[in-house]
Amino acid sequence: MNFIEPSIEQYAITKSNRPSQVVRDLGEATKESVPMSMMLVGEMEGSLLGFLIRALNVNRVLEVGTYTGYSALCMAENLPEAGELITLDIDDELTEFSKKHWSQSSHGQKISKLIGPALETIPKLEGEFDLVFIDADKQNYLNYLKLCLPKLSDKGIIVVDNVLWSGNVLKSASELEADDKSTEHIKALNDYVSESPSLYGTMLPIRDGIFLISKI
Repeated sequence: MNFIEPSIEQYAITKSNRPSQVVRDLGEATKESVPMSMMLVGEMEGSLLGFLIRALNVNRVLEVGTYTGYSALCMAENLPEAGELITLDIDDELTEFSKKHWSQSSHGQKISKLIGPALETIPKLEGEFDLVFIDADKQNYLNYLKLCLPKLSDKGIIVVDNVLWSGNVLKSASELEADDKSTEHIKALNDYVSESPSLYGTMLPIRDGIFLISKI
């Protein structure tokens, strides 16, 4: 769900620095051949991620949730030549698809994909990250946040996607479908950030909601 009128969003996209043609081709290939293509972050969010990486002089990125690798390449394009992006996913099914498109970009060599449960992988990662992008299974959103906070560098930020969840975060528990656990977990993360005295959060109503989080 987009919370901005589509023509306004498209105007903003045309006036912004956009991901490369290789990224756009990856996006089109995803829409043509991969289920659930609405999970792509899209050009507006891709541009925002690129801006944050450049503005903060990010050298090292951790991504939780790879999907087809669109967002990973969006970010890698804006890292310095020696920059590094580690992307985590529990599923290996789309790895070949992602690497095929990453290999068509000179920035693809900055990306490493690790397969396995992120809850187990994150604690094993060495070093700090300047930016963490969380866009994976919603039931572990808060767990991912808590595991990634100690991994942040002094200038680091965490970016969490889908935090408005098509507006469902405005619904009370009684208004939600009985099997809708994702909304409850997203609301728990949103409440945790807003109530934590050690975190500074800004939620943006871009696409399905983006939370920018840093340590105070």
